[in-house]
Amino acid sequence: MGSLIAFLKRFRPQGYHLVEFVYGFFIVLTGVCLTGGVAFLLERFAASLPAWAGVLLRGLCLSLTISLRGLDRAAHDVQSALEKRDLSEARRLLSWHLVSRDTSQLDESQVSAATIESVAENASDGIIAPLFFYLIGGLPAAFAYRFANTADSMLGYHDDEHEWLGKFPARFDDGLNFIPARLTGLLIVLSAPWIGGNLKCAWQIMRRDSCTTASPNAGLPMSAMAGALGVELEKVGHYQLGKGLRPPTLNDLNRSRRLLFTVVGVFALPVLIWSMYAAWR
Repeated sequence: MGSLIAFLKRFRPQGYHLVEFVYGFFIVLTGVCLTGGVAFLLERFAASLPAWAGVLLRGLCLSLTISLRGLDRAAHDVQSALEKRDLSEARRLLSWHLVSRDTSQLDESQVSAATIESVAENASDGIIAPLFFYLIGGLPAAFAYRFANTADSMLGYHDDEHEWLGKFPARFDDGLNFIPARLTGLLIVLSAPWIGGNLKCAWQIMRRDSCTTASPNAGLPMSAMAGALGVELEKVGHYQLGKGLRPPTLNDLNRSRRLLFTVVGVFALPVLIWSMYAAWR
């Protein structure tokens, strides 16, 4: 998907904002149709197989749209660097794998906070959202969502090159993630007790602080995570989630990873049950 976006981007028109905006729409439309079409053929092929084989094929294809292992590995790498007291390496890994902000001046607590924020936000974009769209539209919907989200991550920047080209991908991705982000926030709240967190605090902080981020969606899982862990997550000059709570520690980063797997497990179970029911009915 990234290669297709990069290829189409090479032919983008320049100089006319409206034309660039329309071309951004064209990239999304082309990719959604192609990837959704391929997934539709895979779905039809899976339906022609014995039920057990169809479930396995769907599961394998669906796993291509989910980034649980990659997200946890990236967070674990930052955690390992902090455990070794190698702050410069932790900053580098954070910047390389998880965030686009300047990390060169962050202290250990701020590195932990930024990693926790990324775990929470990507739990929605990279895991819950693909599963949600699979539930409502099978593999075609999951693949189409993954393409749209990839287009936003590659084109949705506020700079001269991407401001208008990426405007439609960014807004379209915001719309697609409206429900998954709120679902992820709710799942984090409900899962908080499993890691020794406070369900009530998670709910209160999510309601209070979720609208303080520039993104209409990212603030929900991040603020829920802040409340669940009982910590303040701050991006200096942009937002404070859980303001007044204690700064996060290395242990909180580890707890956020445990909470990630709990949230995924809670939501993946009904997805698995539905998939098996659909195959055997």
